[in-house]
Amino acid sequence: MRNFFRVAASLVVIMLMISIINWVSDDYILAGIYILIILADMAVRKRKHDTVALVFGFFAMTMFEYLFVTTGVETFTRQSLLGVMPIWLPILWSYGFVSIKRAVEIIEKGK
Repeated sequence: MRNFFRVAASLVVIMLMISIINWVSDDYILAGIYILIILADMAVRKRKHDTVALVFGFFAMTMFEYLFVTTGVETFTRQSLLGVMPIWLPILWSYGFVSIKRAVEIIEKGK
């Protein structure tokens, strides 16, 4: 049960990031806020290979989101990155990779 709460706590940051999307209409300001949140969280709870997961998630999700948009699978009204998606989206996804990595570590440690 303790691991469940640890995994849930690791998702709080993502829920916070998602919850402010509608409050901040400027994509660049939102991207800056996301970067500050990520830097603060990683300064407090940095774990081995978090930076690798963050960078990999950023580039992988930028590429995949671009592919999804150009093939018509997704569309965005906010198109500040490459003219197809909001600039904050890959930043949010990249932190999602960090959260998933941390959750898997918590689950594996509890076995």
